[in-house]
Amino acid sequence: MNTVRKFDFDTVFDGEGQVLSAPAPRKAFYTPGEVEQVRQDAFAEGQKAALQQAEIDQAQCLEGIRFAIERALPLLARAAHEHRAGAAELALAAARKIADSALEMFPEAPVKAALEALSNEVHGHPRLLVRTPERLLERIQAVLDTTAEAVGFPGQVTAVADPRLEGAAFVFEWGDGKAAFDPEQAAQRVTAALHAALASEGLHAEPLIPAQGIEGIENV
Repeated sequence: MNTVRKFDFDTVFDGEGQVLSAPAPRKAFYTPGEVEQVRQDAFAEGQKAALQQAEIDQAQCLEGIRFAIERALPLLARAAHEHRAGAAELALAAARKIADSALEMFPEAPVKAALEALSNEVHGHPRLLVRTPERLLERIQAVLDTTAEAVGFPGQVTAVADPRLEGAAFVFEWGDGKAAFDPEQAAQRVTAALHAALASEGLHAEPLIPAQGIEGIENV
């Protein structure tokens, strides 16, 4: 809303021409002290105005920075998540290559580890049957005999060929118990668990929960 300002007359006369009021006479001369005071007052006023403008500019800059950070954070979180997922996939692929090479060189190692892990469960049973691929039959039987003696299993351990099994897969059977290992299925479970963990983590970068126990050995 605009405010109407009344016009002020410098000099007011009465009906007879007498001066009723007049503005204070302007000084035509200022002392050096007065000039210095005027200069200081003007400088202080200008400094105050400059500081006020600087505060306004600073507030605007901070608001711009805040807005830019708010926009950047989701992008950074997404980039970090994608990098994390990519690193996990690369590590998984490398681990798969190493595991495949290790199983190719030492296919009897999982059988040995399984018998050691299951020694308490099979103990007391008179017989343990181990199904294995035919090409590994002799190697598996040899490691079973050595491991059974080492873990104190007094029963008979017999390896039999099973044409349905491939690679380093095997099946343990004792009494009413059974345990199986398939490298391909184990790798698929690890991959599925990794993808589920990454999906659950989303963009929150929560640490993955480490797997426990012997991956791939399951009671069925």
